[in-house]
Amino acid sequence: MNKPQILIVEDDLDLSEIVSSYFRGQNYDVVTAAWAEEALAIAAENPLDLIMLDVRLPDIDGFELCRRLRERRKTQDTPIIFLTEKRDRVDKLHGLELGVVDYITKPFDIQELRLRVRNAIVRSQQASRLNPVTDLPEGDVVEERLVGTMQSVNSHALLQFSIATLGAFRERYGFVAADDVLRAVTLMVRNAVREFGSEQDFIGHLEPETFLIITAPDAAEDIQERIERRITQSREYFYPLRDRDRARNAMQENLLAVKSGVLNIQQGNYESMSALKDALRKSLV
Repeated sequence: MNKPQILIVEDDLDLSEIVSSYFRGQNYDVVTAAWAEEALAIAAENPLDLIMLDVRLPDIDGFELCRRLRERRKTQDTPIIFLTEKRDRVDKLHGLELGVVDYITKPFDIQELRLRVRNAIVRSQQASRLNPVTDLPEGDVVEERLVGTMQSVNSHALLQFSIATLGAFRERYGFVAADDVLRAVTLMVRNAVREFGSEQDFIGHLEPETFLIITAPDAAEDIQERIERRITQSREYFYPLRDRDRARNAMQENLLAVKSGVLNIQQGNYESMSALKDALRKSLV
């Protein structure tokens, strides 16, 4: 099992060494930085589970560093804990406004800090089981549901929808516009399942831009048809109105092309998860 990786941003080198040595002894991978710019570079290159951040730094103050980290997609949801000598209520409120998950004043109890770090990482990992844009399950949650479906005595249909060219759309119009598309499609998927499926149906992500619906075989075709029709009807509204010519060209290029596929399975069809995933990939057209 991978060790959680934390970044300690602290210009007091003695304190940084004490804290980093302690957390390495607690089975964490630790990287350190004494400057804000150094911290930004490290955060861009490493998959961090948590950042401990001193408010007073020699180049940029911790509040500004926190703001910059939150602007980056890679670290926008990474839990950040402030370590600071500042005790003013205004400073704490400022940190909370920037999305800091905890605020610990110096001097601190290292055991308490360990517990707060552990709790922050656990909360973050639990939240990461949901896609941050659509709030639908992904990763291990979907894998567990697929395993249960493979073992079920009942037949199921696995219905997929993939916005195959959303990456090109994102490059042209930005992350905000692409995320709005994902949210809109999520609403269409939920509505279609609510209308034609049942409360036992499952909706999640196989990939960030690929939706998976687990439903009854006799409901899959109706759900698929409804979602495809709603996306086709709404697609022009996904493009920014401020740029009608570019939007018209983008529609002609089919930048929001949708692929879909249905795979009917029953107990014993597939011996492994890899075999099921391979069949799912082949069913997406």
